[in-house]
This record gives sequence, structure tokens and C-alpha cells, in this order.
Amino acid sequence: MATTKAAASARDASQAGTAEQAAATSQPDPQRAKAGDSDAESIVRHHTYAAAGVGLIPIPWVDFIGLTAIQLKMLSQLAEKYKIEFSEAKGKAIIGSLVSGFIPVAIVQPVASLIKAIPLIGQTTGAITMSILGGASTYAIGRVFDRHFASGGTFLDFDVAAMKAFFVKEFEIGKQVAESAKKAAK
Repeated sequence: MATTKAAASARDASQAGTAEQAAATSQPDPQRAKAGDSDAESIVRHHTYAAAGVGLIPIPWVDFIGLTAIQLKMLSQLAEKYKIEFSEAKGKAIIGSLVSGFIPVAIVQPVASLIKAIPLIGQTTGAITMSILGGASTYAIGRVFDRHFASGGTFLDFDVAAMKAFFVKEFEIGKQVAESAKKAAK
């Protein structure tokens, strides 16, 4: 629980520095919930834990495909929460743009999945790496979309460049959240 509170405090501090960026990308809708409310937080955390778990699957590429499905399901649920039409194609494109611009995730996730093909050491290393990176990237994607949707944005007006810095900050917090999920599962 202390890790969860620490992650929430770090997230709140990181949000303060990028509030101007989020406000510049879209105008708030008074009918929308506040970013980070308990429903959205629950959706993001549930999918973060699921992504961390999928990363432990020892079969190369199965984990990577499962991670994509979990992230899209999370976006679908966040879109439903904010009453926004979900677009799987746009969701995939935006996730790809966010993650591909963040080189460590873009390169390491597929490599971590493939390294599982090496017996014993590769499976262990790949599972640990994929679990943390999958959970962290899912957390960051969820937080980015939560903020965007809560401020009145949709899939159509998502500005990847404006959200990059926030994604990077949330990814770092997401690593802590994924680590805590992994420890809780033991």
C-alpha cells in the first residue's frame, strides 16, 4: 500500500508540471470526470497488473500479443467511462506512436519477448523484463489517456507530441506500480 501511495504522490507531482500542456491540447468538459478519479484509476491499475502478469508468460510473442490486447481493452474501458467512441485502429496507432517514440520500450519489449526463446536464462530474464516494461507502459498509456479524455479530448484530437513528456514521467511511476504488483503476486 505504501508503494501505491508513493506512486500516487509521484504521479500527482508529475501532473502539476504538465497541466499547461494538457490544457493546451483540449478544453475541459464540465460533464467529464476528473483525471485520476477512482473509476479511472481502478481501470488503469487493473490493466497494469494484468499486463505485468502477461509479461511472465514464457512463450515468445504470446506475451507481446497479450499486452497489446490488454492495452486496447483498457482504452476501450476508459473511452466508455468518458463516453467517447472507441476506435481500435486509432488506439493501436496512438499506442504505437507513444511507445515507438520512447526508444527503450519500443526496442526492449520485443527483444524481451524474443529472448524467452533461450532456455532457462532467457526465459527468466525475458519474463522479468517484459513483466515490468509491459506493466509500466500500460500504466503510462492509461494515465495519458485518462488525462486526455478527462480534459475533453477524443481519439481524433490526441496530440502524441504534447503527451510525450507526460508519458515518460508516468512510465517511470508505472515501473514502481508493476514492481509492486509483481511482489504482491509472490
